[in-house]
Amino acid sequence: MKNQEIARIFNEIADRLEIKGENLFRIRAYRRAALNVEGLPKNIEDVPEKELVKVPGIGRDLAGKIHEYLTSGKIQAYEELKNEMPKELLTLLSVPSLGPKTAKLLYDTLHVESLDELERLASEHKLAGLPGIKEKTEENILKGLATLKRGKERRPLGRVLPLAEDILGYLRKHAPVNNIDIAGSLRRRKDTIKDIDLLATSDRPAEAMKVFTRHPEVKEILAQGPTKSSIIINADLQVDLRVVPRESYGAALVYFTGSKAHNIRLREMAIRMGMKINEYGISRESDNRKLGGEREDDIYRILGLSYIPPELREDLGEIEAAAEGDLPHLVMPGDLKGDLHVHSKWSDGGNTFEQLVEAARELGYSYIAITDHSRGLAVAHGLTVERLMEQKREIQALNKKLRGFRILHGTEMDIRSDGRLDFPDSALRELDIVVASLHSGFRQSVQQLTYRMVSAMKNPYVSIVAHPTGRLIGERDAYELDMDEIFRVAGETGTALEINASPFRLDLNDISVRRAKEMGVAIVISTDTHATDQFGLMDYGVSVARRGWLEKKDILNTLPTDLLLKKLKPQSRRQAPAQSHR
Repeated sequence: MKNQEIARIFNEIADRLEIKGENLFRIRAYRRAALNVEGLPKNIEDVPEKELVKVPGIGRDLAGKIHEYLTSGKIQAYEELKNEMPKELLTLLSVPSLGPKTAKLLYDTLHVESLDELERLASEHKLAGLPGIKEKTEENILKGLATLKRGKERRPLGRVLPLAEDILGYLRKHAPVNNIDIAGSLRRRKDTIKDIDLLATSDRPAEAMKVFTRHPEVKEILAQGPTKSSIIINADLQVDLRVVPRESYGAALVYFTGSKAHNIRLREMAIRMGMKINEYGISRESDNRKLGGEREDDIYRILGLSYIPPELREDLGEIEAAAEGDLPHLVMPGDLKGDLHVHSKWSDGGNTFEQLVEAARELGYSYIAITDHSRGLAVAHGLTVERLMEQKREIQALNKKLRGFRILHGTEMDIRSDGRLDFPDSALRELDIVVASLHSGFRQSVQQLTYRMVSAMKNPYVSIVAHPTGRLIGERDAYELDMDEIFRVAGETGTALEINASPFRLDLNDISVRRAKEMGVAIVISTDTHATDQFGLMDYGVSVARRGWLEKKDILNTLPTDLLLKKLKPQSRRQAPAQSHR
């Protein structure tokens, strides 16, 4: 939980520095550090101070600030910044699409101090006419406020899951529980979560509840009973713990995992078969005889269904498929052979090729693709054609030394605002893999955005389109695209679409993934790694794939190296006329 606290503080420091108009690189350093601290797969409290500087983006200065916070609960530089400007100004800056200059303008000229006031003024068109503010700006502010509200109601999976696992580990260590699991939408791995549901069995439930309500992160106790308690933790998130009898644990896990629509369908099936289902078990209606409930599988087996994995329990055809024995054999994390979207120190990553290879090998991978940014993304130290070719030579030399592992050389290349690509075909044909993506012009029309994507996919050297809809969960909505057209062209050209496993993107989402599968589109799951610890985010992408009904065969990077390269080679794809990229 300290990881998220420190990440929040670093982001707030960046916000305040941005308002002050400080050095852009200093601001980005804080944001990058926040991202990497939050993405650490271990508790930052367990990392010695001298080891902190090995975390990408954390130099001596930031390592010292982290140590200061962990030992004193404060960062003096942050406290000083807080005193320099009103908190209301920072509140305005929390609105997606509202930049620091506009926020300061609204605060200084109209004395806007709250989000409610901002919403009222934008709705009444009282902002247009100020320098740089037009009707379209007001529209974007209202959209940003709506996004912000949704973000407060539901948190990204990547923020909630680590908190839940931390509490789970604490209870397993300190509370007298036998079985304990995460339930609810978090177990189904929805991309946003409202609260945390935990389910347990215990021979001493009252004692387990005492341990739960005394967790170090408890901010408020909402309720404490012998079998159910609710708390608010410091992250302002509600956590519920229920203790049920061991003989009912499976039925309760089905019931409290949901979804509501899935459970309703199960109950309707049971009624037609002369049975009833609740959180205590499955019983015969005629004599109330209990037929099962200790294991989850009891419920599905007695109803004549195959076991349905939690990720599929959304009443989107899974019950019909389970009745026919036709559920997909969902992809597993261990099926992946490599990561096809990885950044190194050559652009905005934090690691050398050797460090990335070592980390990937520890995960059992056979390959990674180095896809540093292209020249158009100067903010990320994008590569020129000359540096790209220099990088190629270095990768070739390293590959000669590697055994049982291969670095694929690629790029994450910008799709420009007019649809042209950032590198000419003469450079792209030299690469093993080409990842194309949008990093600007998100507010263009649906026609122009779709045209840009389609233009990129029609280039015979583009292998993959990364984070296709551009969403940042709780911060930026997906930009408007004609997704059916995207899927159609992707299928025709053999261009794969990415599930970006960053828990703050999860892009494509599960609904789009399933639609893409139906339209014959190849999928890859990649982490967009900027630091070796972020390889561990792959499981989030796998969860999206599973929710989208994907099997191992649907995902390109489950293939061994040679087969993958055949799939990615331009010669193996339907050729389309090369676009003009000069």
